[in-house]
Amino acid sequence: MADLYTRLSKDNAALLLVDHQTGLISGLVRDYGVDEFKNNVLALAHTAKFFNLPVILTTSFENGPNGPLMQGLVELFPDAPKIPRPGQINAWDNEDFVNAVKMTGKKQLIIAGVVTDVCVAFPALSALNAGYEVFVVTDASGTFSKQVADAALMRMAHSGVQLMNWFSIASELQRDWRNDIEGFGALLASQLPSYQNVIGSYEGAQKDYINQKR
Repeated sequence: MADLYTRLSKDNAALLLVDHQTGLISGLVRDYGVDEFKNNVLALAHTAKFFNLPVILTTSFENGPNGPLMQGLVELFPDAPKIPRPGQINAWDNEDFVNAVKMTGKKQLIIAGVVTDVCVAFPALSALNAGYEVFVVTDASGTFSKQVADAALMRMAHSGVQLMNWFSIASELQRDWRNDIEGFGALLASQLPSYQNVIGSYEGAQKDYINQKR
């Protein structure tokens, strides 16, 4: 029987961020609130940074109404390849973008972008056809409505794309808390304010344990 559970590996994964541009986020993303959506995108980005994943950025008509990339992404990945597409709607139709993906040497592609049904779905399906394992991050991808998003996600899932959120991406890459309890805990706490309570409880318990040992 074929293995039905393919795990993400931090040694074999790359992150592709497609068209997270200020104009598109403000004008087209309606299935998430703007603040929530930006937090999800940055949480995914910080996850990639934590696990040292290769990151590729791409934009479409950034000098026009689509606007520039989110400033947080530019600041977080100043040295990452940034592919400005002159016209291709599907990023996979851009030779520079595909070459940048190949240069990573990774076969697992984590993809998020705006909008879900076009800028995410098209390259995700294309990458799948090219032999990559594709993982789409649903809560770091946005579009016109939940109904549109659901249809796009269903199309991708039926084709073999795996659907995840940024938290499950982080957890699957981490595998085991013991790999880096403090670092992983800090990552989650920085992006999930409610998780700060969990970390606070853990730190308090650790202090009590140490005091009892004295």
